[in-house]
Amino acid sequence: MIKFALRCVHGHEFESWFQSGEAFEMQSKAGRVLCPFCQAPDVTKAIMAPAVTGKRAPVETKPRAQPQTPSNSNVALLDPRDLEARALLGAFRRHIFKEAEDVGTRFAEEARKIHEGLVEERPIHGQANVEEARALIEEGIDIMPIPPLPDEFN
Repeated sequence: MIKFALRCVHGHEFESWFQSGEAFEMQSKAGRVLCPFCQAPDVTKAIMAPAVTGKRAPVETKPRAQPQTPSNSNVALLDPRDLEARALLGAFRRHIFKEAEDVGTRFAEEARKIHEGLVEERPIHGQANVEEARALIEEGIDIMPIPPLPDEFN
């Protein structure tokens, strides 16, 4: 196993382990190495000092300054499929929140108005408790929960 210092096209720096240099190249070309900060697939090796063992006492080094990043900056190394799933979920959520009107806690009320034709049909998102969501489904109103990102729990 070998640890590489990596950098994405947006300048985020992180480290990851690979079975070999060839394994990194193969996974990178296949788009399976993603930045844990922004999910960018354009990742290259950064300059990294090799770890050389010897008989001398270890030299203390200063830790590298980390770039300012969102709350998911301490993401553990994940399987490429997990990273891909997170990227897809993140893209899905960004699309919903960009395209749909946020009606907040009035979600159930607005969904019923749209279903009954009392207001113009439009994409909405908001909050509903379990009982409200169950009632909407029983009334035949199509709704879909938007799952939270794993990082929202941190």
